[in-house]
Amino acid sequence: MKRREFLITTAGALATPALLRPGFAQEAEVTLKLHHLLGPQAPAHTQMLEPWVRSIEEDSGGRVKIDIYPSMSLGGAPPQLVRQVADGVVDIVWTVNGYTPGLFPRSEIFELPTIFTNDIVATNLAMRELFDEFLAPEYEAMHVLFNHVHAGQALHMAREPVHTVADTRGKKLRVPGPTGNEVVKAMGATPVTMPVPDLPQALSTNAVDGALIPWEIIPALQLQDVTDYQIEGPNMTRFGTTTFQVSMNKARWESLPDDLKEVFAKNSDEEWLRQVAQIWRDGDDKGIQIAVDAGNEYIVLTEEEMDTFNEALAPVVDKWIADHTDFDAAALAEAAKAAIANNAS
Repeated sequence: MKRREFLITTAGALATPALLRPGFAQEAEVTLKLHHLLGPQAPAHTQMLEPWVRSIEEDSGGRVKIDIYPSMSLGGAPPQLVRQVADGVVDIVWTVNGYTPGLFPRSEIFELPTIFTNDIVATNLAMRELFDEFLAPEYEAMHVLFNHVHAGQALHMAREPVHTVADTRGKKLRVPGPTGNEVVKAMGATPVTMPVPDLPQALSTNAVDGALIPWEIIPALQLQDVTDYQIEGPNMTRFGTTTFQVSMNKARWESLPDDLKEVFAKNSDEEWLRQVAQIWRDGDDKGIQIAVDAGNEYIVLTEEEMDTFNEALAPVVDKWIADHTDFDAAALAEAAKAAIANNAS
């Protein structure tokens, strides 16, 4: 907890309106607050959100200024970010869809194993491609600037290795949201839902035996110190993924002049989604190297071992379709598979 308190305190010091960034000659026409859950050292902050903000500010010629507030430094807990942006408490959020269960059921399809395996680019582009036709109804309370996924759920185990699905039975595994619950249940384990900042303490106190989360978060949370094993399938195959959104308050968006809306659109386009995918892939590579360098065992499952998981997880998509009767879940599942395949890198 001392580390977490330090990060929050540090974030509060950093999250001043000035943000120590070079100013523009003219005064900003629009000043926005971007709120998110991770600390200022996290790759999502330093490699994705900060460059995105700088690019928007520069392309606007200084007319837009975006102050980033990490570590929930404007108050509240991560599950409240969606409500904060919908209500206009903040202007923009970056958040995990699964932290607000039930609000983004259509987007969940992209999180499921066998739908997402390991292609971040294809999944980012598929979400964008299908947004208007399938996903838009669940984002009516805000204006989505872009959705993305991370490199996928890998297994981090505190004290016991995992090689087949039999090894996960009876374990308590952290998950980010409802789709992770179904994945873990299919593994025969008990899901424990929690925001990612709470994970190090949960691992160190045996509140969970392991977690489903990508490698990139390892350095930000120092997970190499509270785990002994990192496990994924062959060819970087993962056990599903997590969907994220960067969204703006709808009224704030509608108040922007058209040329500034175009600045945001330009900086949130398909090329940006490809860059986001590479950012998360690079962060993943660095994260696993840190764990290995710290002496952790990096386990890549064989095809046969991965098949035990695939067999157990195959019914997860069928259950998701059966559980969602208020929209054509089967059609969305097929469209998602096709869009990911069409955009495969």
